[in-house]
Amino acid sequence: MKNLIKNLRIKRRMIATFAAMHLYGNPSSKLKIVGVTGTNGKTTTATLLFKVAKNLGYKVGLIGTVENIIIDEVIPATHTTPDPIQLNRLLSKMVEKGCEYVFMEVSSHAIDQNRIAGVNFVGGVFTNLTHDHLDYHKSIENYFLAKKKFFDFLPAQSFALTNNDDEHGCIILADTKAQKNTYGFLGSENFHGNIEKIDFHGIDLDVNGEKFQTHLLGKFNAYNLISVISICKLLGFDMQKVKEILKNIEPPRGRFDHFLSDTGVLCVVDYAHTPDALQKIISAILEIKDSNSRLISIFGCGGDRDPLKRRIMGKIGTQLSDIAILTSDNPRNEDPEKIINEMKTDLSMSDISKTENITDRRKAIQRAVSLAKKGDIILCAGKGHETYQEIKGVKNHFNDLEELKKAFIS
Repeated sequence: MKNLIKNLRIKRRMIATFAAMHLYGNPSSKLKIVGVTGTNGKTTTATLLFKVAKNLGYKVGLIGTVENIIIDEVIPATHTTPDPIQLNRLLSKMVEKGCEYVFMEVSSHAIDQNRIAGVNFVGGVFTNLTHDHLDYHKSIENYFLAKKKFFDFLPAQSFALTNNDDEHGCIILADTKAQKNTYGFLGSENFHGNIEKIDFHGIDLDVNGEKFQTHLLGKFNAYNLISVISICKLLGFDMQKVKEILKNIEPPRGRFDHFLSDTGVLCVVDYAHTPDALQKIISAILEIKDSNSRLISIFGCGGDRDPLKRRIMGKIGTQLSDIAILTSDNPRNEDPEKIINEMKTDLSMSDISKTENITDRRKAIQRAVSLAKKGDIILCAGKGHETYQEIKGVKNHFNDLEELKKAFIS
């Protein structure tokens, strides 16, 4: 029965795709569209590319998790990759406005459900593959195959770029007709990077002998940065101008957003909601953290989503933090206390001793602020750019950055 329902849904989406093509023709044939897929890094990579192209003087569009943008017009996003009707409507409007480039996040759900059928891509990018969406795909293998399908259908005249340092990186390009390219830091890739400096001021990066600087933070952003540089080269952008743009470029909302409180506490808000993303954001903080300061992490796991990652995230977040406050993310229709208990499954007694359970996310943030001393770092992870918390089908306004700032005032 489940397979029947799934097949019916796929057929409906294919019908929607054909309907969209009838309504709008094929607007993607008039645009240079680069698709970015992977577990983590899609939003940052696509957004940085959008900002670089716009600063170079191109009319450009962005389709992604945080927002959709047509040159300067911002359109709220409901999904990482829209349904076929909405997607073709967006692309058609981008053609009308004179866009030349579009940078688009491509989710595994969208690939599996044929939402991007008929879209002509000039390039595809793979960032990485880690534990996520197993509630939908059921296994890592199925998740991987969904991503791979995107590259299998890229045309021969397009480019395919992959993270050579990821264990799935080269396999994902095995059957693509596109021109194969790799990036990474291990030494055998087309675009080889070397991190020359990484600290709280940013990253100094060497790519194939060229020097790049940015105030983006963390090693995970070094991967995002080298993928952006590689794509810019493949698109034939003026790299001297790209270098200057990257020096002052800002990350997307909710990706390592940070501020320093009047009391000297550094606060970081990030969308990290997978085991790999949580580990990377904490590792990035530990790279720049003073040895005398403490890391206080606030995080949870979403309800009605992959339950297998809860115990993994609970362990990662607790072991790498000095104090871990387990709280609600978007519990949706699940009991938030049940989710928190599942996050504690693999914790040792020493882990539990530095853990607090505070179901109310606002109170969890207030507790972290009350514990923090000058020089400490508070990480609020999981929601990032989101401005709501979904509880029992109702979305209530909630913004981690706002709540942190309020807590320091009260």
